[in-house]
Amino acid sequence: MNTRHIQIRDFNYDLPDERIAKFPVMPRDHSKLLVYNKGKVSEDMFYNIADYLPNGALMVFNNTRVIQARIHFKKETGALIEVFLLEPARPSDYEQMFQSRGECSWLCLVGNLKKWKEGTLRRTFEIKGNSVTLSAERRHEQGTSHWIDFTWNGDVTFADILDTVGELPIPPYLNRETEESDKVTYQTVYSKIKGSVAAPTAGLHFTDDVLRSIDLHGVDREELTLHVGAGTFKPVKSEEIAGHNMHTEYISVSRATLERLVSHDAQAIAVGTTSVRTLESLYYVGARLAVNPDATESELHISQWEPYDTHPEITPTAAIGNIITYLDRNDMRAFHGSTQIIIAPGYEYKIVKMLVTNFHQPQSTLLLLVSAFVHGDWRKIYDYALSNGFRFLSYGDSSLLIP
Repeated sequence: MNTRHIQIRDFNYDLPDERIAKFPVMPRDHSKLLVYNKGKVSEDMFYNIADYLPNGALMVFNNTRVIQARIHFKKETGALIEVFLLEPARPSDYEQMFQSRGECSWLCLVGNLKKWKEGTLRRTFEIKGNSVTLSAERRHEQGTSHWIDFTWNGDVTFADILDTVGELPIPPYLNRETEESDKVTYQTVYSKIKGSVAAPTAGLHFTDDVLRSIDLHGVDREELTLHVGAGTFKPVKSEEIAGHNMHTEYISVSRATLERLVSHDAQAIAVGTTSVRTLESLYYVGARLAVNPDATESELHISQWEPYDTHPEITPTAAIGNIITYLDRNDMRAFHGSTQIIIAPGYEYKIVKMLVTNFHQPQSTLLLLVSAFVHGDWRKIYDYALSNGFRFLSYGDSSLLIP
C-alpha cells in the first residue's frame, strides 16, 4: 500500500452532533467501553477494563497536563483579542518557561488579529493581593503562528499568571464556553507535566480505583510525556494524505520507563494516540542511533514520512536499548525529542500491541492511526459504536482495541 496516496474521503462517516459528548459521564470511569478483540466487538463499562488486560503486560500513560493556554486582552477600543499559547519560544524548555519571572516568549495563535495591527496589549489583575500588569507584543510570524513577547511586573511566575487569567482550551467542536468543571474533568487524574493545549483524552476515563484494579491484575504501569499541540484538531484538507503536513509535538521519556520497556520486550499497551505516537517514534529514534550514536537532539527528530521511507532492520528491544545507551553516554536521565510521525494504513506497528482510545472525528489523522492498528477494520468498530449509543470525541466513551 502506498500510504501517501490514501484518499481521506475513504475515512468519512456520519457523526450527528447529538452524538458528540458535550460533558463527561460522572464518575468518569462509568463511561462505556467498546472492546474490539481480533475482529469481534463487544461492550462493557470502563471500570472493568482491567479484566481484558493480560497479566504481566506494560501499560503506558501520557502524564502531560493541559495548561490554561487562552489569554484574553481588551484594547482601549473595546476590541477583544485572544492569544492562544502553542509552544514556548524563549525559553524553549517547558519547565523553565513556567518558572520564568518578568518576561518570556511564546509562539501563539491570535484571535481577532485584524484588530491588533500594532502596539502593546495590556491586562492588569491581582495575584496574591498584588497588582500585576501583563503586556504582550507581537514580533513576527512563524508559519501560521506569531512570536509574542510577554512582560510583567511583580515577583510572580508565568505559571502563576496562567493560573490566574488563563482559560482552559476545551476542544472547538464542543461549541460551548469553558466551564469551571472543565478544570477538573479535562485533566487526567495522573496529569503532572504542564505543557499541553489539549488533553490526552483516552486517559480521562481512568480513576484511582481503576488504576488500583490494573495493579491488582498484575499489569505494570509507566508514564511518558507528549505535549499535545493545537495541531491535533487540524483537519486533513487535502484529497490525499500526502498533502497533509503533520504538526510537531515534543516528547520526554525517562530512562526508567525505557528500561521497563526493555524488560517487557518493547511491547506495550498504549493509553491514547499520543502514547502511541511517542512509543512508535522511539523505535525510529533508536534505529537512527544505530547508524549515528552521537546524533544531536535535532538530528533525532522523527519526520512525518520516516517510517515509510526507511525500513530499519533492528528489533524494537535493540532500538530502545540504543536510546538508553545514548542517555548514559551523555549523562542524561530522560530522552527529550520531537516527532511529526503520521501513522496511517500501511504503517507497521513496532511496540504498541493494545490500544485504549476514544472515538475520533471523521477524516482525521487519528482515525487513520486507528485504522492502521486494526488492519483497516475501523468501520466495524464505528458502526457498532454509532448503533449502540456510544458517545463520541473528547468527553465521549472509550474503546480497547486488540488487533
